[in-house]
Amino acid sequence: MADEEVVVLGFWPSTYGTRATIALDEKGVKYEYREEDLSNKSSLLLQMNPVLIHNGKPVCESLIIVQYVDEIWRDKAPLLPSDPYQRARVRFWADFIDKKVFDAGKKLWSTKGEEHEAAKKEFIEILTQLEGEIGDKPYFGGERFGFLDIALITFYSWFYAFETFGNFRLEAECPNPKLIAWAKRCMQKDSVCKTLPDHKKVYESVIGMKKMFGME
Repeated sequence: MADEEVVVLGFWPSTYGTRATIALDEKGVKYEYREEDLSNKSSLLLQMNPVLIHNGKPVCESLIIVQYVDEIWRDKAPLLPSDPYQRARVRFWADFIDKKVFDAGKKLWSTKGEEHEAAKKEFIEILTQLEGEIGDKPYFGGERFGFLDIALITFYSWFYAFETFGNFRLEAECPNPKLIAWAKRCMQKDSVCKTLPDHKKVYESVIGMKKMFGME
């Protein structure tokens, strides 16, 4: 509606904030994006707690935001399946992604020695499990890009950093051709390619974080 106000508060490297903008773009919703400095939070960010503000009301947590967007703008193509069992399955895997992918990836650039080797093994196993879930489908939900694709694709711009600090390449060390093909397919979508940051810029950001926290 013309009188709606939609604001997204984000931080460019965030794997979570970008979910909101992808969902909104998929629905064709106009919104204002405001880049936030997490080391110097604005009063609005402190008050609203990112990421989405709809007509002055805050909606928090990225997966909840994507579900909210899907429910509010019902006249557009759905992001979640209509079947209750399939919806439950999608939510299970989205929760799996949130609990597993970032933490395992972080260990690749923040640990050393045996812990680092264990993190590498864990990360590859996680992606292998996700590859098993997508199977031969173009997208996790089938023929159409949806909720679970949004949940995972925002990590793709971090894969270069994960691989570089982990000293491995996914194509060489785990059977992920389907997952990589899926990621490239997602990157062909305007909602994704215009939102995700450049992978080398993310890598440089991680180097900065390592320096900040004395992890060099």
